[in-house]
Amino acid sequence: MKVVNLTNAKACKTDKQQKLKSSLQRKILHELNDQEIEQIIPKIDRLAFEIIKEDSDLHGQIDRKEVVEELIKDLKGFGPINSLVLDEDVSELMVNGPNQVFCENKGKLVLSKIQFRDNEHVMNVIEKIVAPLGRRIDESSPMIDERLPNGSRVIAIIPPLALDGPTITIRKFSQDFFHINDLIRFGTLTEEVAIFLEACVKARLNIWVSGGTGSGKTTTLNALSNFIPDNERIVIFHELVRSSLRIKSDRIIIGEVRGVEAFDALKAMDTGNVCALTTVHSNSTSDMISRLETMVQLSSVILPIKSIREQIAGAIDVIVQQSRLKDGTRRIVNITEVRDLEGDMIALQEIFTFKKEGENSEGKIIGRLMPTGVKPKFYERLKKSGIQIPPAVFMAKKE
Repeated sequence: MKVVNLTNAKACKTDKQQKLKSSLQRKILHELNDQEIEQIIPKIDRLAFEIIKEDSDLHGQIDRKEVVEELIKDLKGFGPINSLVLDEDVSELMVNGPNQVFCENKGKLVLSKIQFRDNEHVMNVIEKIVAPLGRRIDESSPMIDERLPNGSRVIAIIPPLALDGPTITIRKFSQDFFHINDLIRFGTLTEEVAIFLEACVKARLNIWVSGGTGSGKTTTLNALSNFIPDNERIVIFHELVRSSLRIKSDRIIIGEVRGVEAFDALKAMDTGNVCALTTVHSNSTSDMISRLETMVQLSSVILPIKSIREQIAGAIDVIVQQSRLKDGTRRIVNITEVRDLEGDMIALQEIFTFKKEGENSEGKIIGRLMPTGVKPKFYERLKKSGIQIPPAVFMAKKE
């Protein structure tokens, strides 16, 4: 059962403070772009006061000091790349030494004009970033891979591991959770596919969202989780998979399966007692199957390859394959049913596939997910769950 602990008053206060923080970020980005963090911090409280004064929606119960302190904590330690960290359109930034800073802006990788003074300047920023995390970075430990307090992932590598100078990669995660209608609006999927996936979730199918780095797997996973009925108990976890699977639950949501925990996850799903939503890093549905086989083989349990494939076929119902296209957009490109073994191989059947129709004048890819004309074997299972999907959803469209 989903429980909301916030009262309406507290939720209203939180919404106002988040709005103030977002407004502050935008104001700092546009007005104070060229200044160092030490110059910006003394001005933030004054800017917050001005924003509240000008925006009537922010009048009333709000803790300006709390918002300012939270924003300062977010800003500290980023030096010349503060503007990129603040920019909501930038989802990832990469520092390759002092003279080359790339950023992914609205899905496209671009070289920014930002530069550091020298390698020592980059090192100072890295040390400021890692110090609050309780980590150190030096020649004996030249790499860190950590989460920042705001959820962003930071990877820093220094010499001798980094050959051309210190590097920093920060991958930001949106603070807003997108719903399925947002994904339809973005073009990630179609209304028909949304209907199909909603039915799959409500019918308790095991769904694996597969894709490469930055393809939008987690965003899609979050959107699908909103289809879970409110009366079901959900366990969400990223680590300690084996222990978490012992907890009685109706659903499990695993942030990502990436190692030996794959065996325990598959075993739990194969029993039929629990259904799952999860993500896995792979570039195609067949690649995902191969990666899962490798993950299981890395575990302490020794199984013949055919037994591993039987377990995968029994545990996974649907694979949602997502990609980031060359124009920067994230699209679901395949929805595939995992069927039984045919000989020694797992049979995969595409239900929907992305058809590219061309590109517009701005280089944006035009296309949509189209049904293949094949009705999934679990269609009767959907009907028995009381879920009706119009047959037209699966009908192949004429060219």
